[in-house]
Amino acid sequence: MAVKIGLRRKLSNFLALAQGYFTSADLSIFHEFEPPPAGGGHQFLRALMKQAGAKGFRVENNRIARTTRACLFNSFNFDENRLLLTKRPSAVYVHRVDGPIDIYRGWDGGVDRGIHSINRKAADKTIFQSRYSLEKHLELGMEFRNPVVIMNAADPEIFHPRGRVTFSRDRKIRLIATSWSLNINKGAPVYQWLDENLDWERFEFTFVGQIPVQFRNIRMIPPVDSYKLAALLRQHDIYVTASKNDPCSNSLIEALTCGLPAIYLQSGGHPEIVKQAGAGFEAAEQIPQLLEQIVNGYESFQSNISLPSIEEVSGEYLKILELL
Repeated sequence: MAVKIGLRRKLSNFLALAQGYFTSADLSIFHEFEPPPAGGGHQFLRALMKQAGAKGFRVENNRIARTTRACLFNSFNFDENRLLLTKRPSAVYVHRVDGPIDIYRGWDGGVDRGIHSINRKAADKTIFQSRYSLEKHLELGMEFRNPVVIMNAADPEIFHPRGRVTFSRDRKIRLIATSWSLNINKGAPVYQWLDENLDWERFEFTFVGQIPVQFRNIRMIPPVDSYKLAALLRQHDIYVTASKNDPCSNSLIEALTCGLPAIYLQSGGHPEIVKQAGAGFEAAEQIPQLLEQIVNGYESFQSNISLPSIEEVSGEYLKILELL
């Protein structure tokens, strides 16, 4: 079975190399996309491809054409052998990196060492999604090719504050959290504590996605696509994230883009994203007091939401890729 899989992969890579001689493109994105609902990286790269196309650039996926001027390859979510096989010296190769993933996942599976290895082999430049991510890799002794930091952004056609629920202190305050992963580092113990201790006369809480615990009071909604998720976010008041060592949470960015102030774990890239538009906690027991602060000063926290637009972020990417 392994031999057959290896042969199919080699044939697929050969076909990708051959197709490159008969196609034309400006930008190639090496990333194995999953159909929605899926994680934030898929959503960001789809939005980036849409922006590049709107600017007139021809974009291809997982192959290099004769005319390709730049290649963006994402973390480890692509076929390394295909990338190296189709690599062209005339194109600029930029590696988009998050993590450290082994710290984020909570065990050392060698993923970050693999990402660092392909970076040294193939990259001309590196884009980190947060200052935290860059500095954490340096702490681990991993230096990447010509690093810059560019935060992610959400697709404004999907995630926006238009039509969102009007905030009112005269009803229950609506909290929401989202996660597509069953990883315990996504914050399950914090959400479970809230389920057992939050004042349910004052708050209601919706969790969208997957989580390895059962709730009594928090409403669970299975994973939904981006359009449904954005609509749900706009029906809530405050976003809560308890993910640990998250380098640049797309879920958090999407919630802020929909106009929700945030309560967040003081970890990873959360403080860089939220800035003055929310409050951070180190222990679940601090959350009720922080919620009071957000509720009392809601309008001020909401007005402090400040994120780069997808147009700004895509422009920075295209400059690093030397297409602008």
